[in-house]
Amino acid sequence: MKRLFQRAAVAAAFALVGFTAAAQTPPNVLIVGQIAEPQSLDPHAVTATNDFRILVNLYDGLVRYKDGTLEVEPALAESWTISDDGKTYTFKLREGVTFHDGSAFDATAVKFNFDRMLKEDHPFHDTGPFPLSFNFASIDAVNVIDDNTVEFQLKEAFAPFLSNLAYPTGLIVSPAAVEEHGQEFGRHPSGTGPFKFAEWQSNQLVAAERNEDYWDGAPALEAVVFRPITDSNTRVAEMLAGGIDVMVEVPPDNLASFKSDANFSVTEQAGPHVWFSILNTKEGPFADKRVRQAANYAVNKETLVNDVLQGTATVAAGPIPPAFNWVESSVEPYPYDPEKAKALLAEAGVENPELTFYVTEGGSGMLNPVVMGAAIQADLQAVGFDVSIESYEWNTFLGRVNAGLEGQADMAEMAWMTNDPDTVPYLTLRTDAQPENGGFNSGYYSNPEVDKLLDQARTSTDQAERGRLYGDVQQIVHDDAPWLFVANWKQNAVTTAAVQGFKLQPSFLLHLKDVSK
Repeated sequence: MKRLFQRAAVAAAFALVGFTAAAQTPPNVLIVGQIAEPQSLDPHAVTATNDFRILVNLYDGLVRYKDGTLEVEPALAESWTISDDGKTYTFKLREGVTFHDGSAFDATAVKFNFDRMLKEDHPFHDTGPFPLSFNFASIDAVNVIDDNTVEFQLKEAFAPFLSNLAYPTGLIVSPAAVEEHGQEFGRHPSGTGPFKFAEWQSNQLVAAERNEDYWDGAPALEAVVFRPITDSNTRVAEMLAGGIDVMVEVPPDNLASFKSDANFSVTEQAGPHVWFSILNTKEGPFADKRVRQAANYAVNKETLVNDVLQGTATVAAGPIPPAFNWVESSVEPYPYDPEKAKALLAEAGVENPELTFYVTEGGSGMLNPVVMGAAIQADLQAVGFDVSIESYEWNTFLGRVNAGLEGQADMAEMAWMTNDPDTVPYLTLRTDAQPENGGFNSGYYSNPEVDKLLDQARTSTDQAERGRLYGDVQQIVHDDAPWLFVANWKQNAVTTAAVQGFKLQPSFLLHLKDVSK
């Protein structure tokens, strides 16, 4: 009977698609207004926080972030030990856990997950690509000690290893489901998480129902439905009309009105986020550092964060967010100085440089991208740049930008939420992370000193030393200006007053197990 009730609840949620203004969400089913359609429900195949917000409810990792922090605590692994040289991690696995498809979670399943991502000769490596497998490049071997013990041998000590395991790329998928569905696994997900996948209706919803047998206690909710509503005004309208219970990434224009309405509750949470524009350092005007610096002086970022974003962000100084307050950095943001920008353009010998600027219509952490893009365009044009904007839907935008800007564009909006100061610069600024190598250095920035510092910082086991090294990275990248550094965001969400136990996390993930309605 309980199972039938769950199915009925999910079916009622499905019926909300195309709802009228009078509709209300069904009892004990949470409807979440997302900013975009997910690319996939395979956690190893995606990069966007938009997708990760769904996936952390379907899957678990060996470890997870402790509530309200970026500290690591046990999840599918009950405990672990680390060798004195920092190169061997041995995990004792939780017993009696099964995947949603009924297959067993054990050490062999863990090995399958990481071998699938990292070994080109693995029989299911072709179910990728796995764009964030960079996070686990330090792994030399994964060894099954017994059913409940798995050992990771690293090539060298790697400080962010546990944190990277807690990131969604470290979520554990069912080998049996991958073997059954192959390259279609991302449409047929199976994990061990608090909610089980129920249905994906393209461009309408992803639905998941309560996992009654969840190892950490069954959720209070019967089901969760994630609805992609790409237009922010439409998300606001549906929130006001009762068609969704939770809305992530509230437009700044609407934040104050939701805060003043007793029918809603606004949640805010600072975290490690950076919003920027990638500059094409390989070709065109931005191949000259002086032109890149001119762009940073030309844009009034204080106006962007105070007026466009209405105080929901601070001005960014470099690639490493201030949320990592243990990084030793005294770097200040580029001040707004249009005369300095004009002087640098003159020094570089360029006049009215033409730019193609990629702007997304919406995406995870993208901070009112269309309005921000137009404001940046206006400031750049005021000092002599000739800027043409091309706008794209989020997943199309990602496909273009991640392939690299060469031959396409001179700049592109981008945002990253991260878990360690290593992650963003290592994946986006390292020479070997350029698109042809499978990385996200879409602007082709290259500085051997930055490469060296990043390698040193990720292998050091001394946090103070890491803090100094990342401070040096911040200084060099700030000066080289491969990005237009714009903002560090304070994330937000709004819920109806009926929703209880909802929290935002510094990780920017959306954990719904303890939410009730």
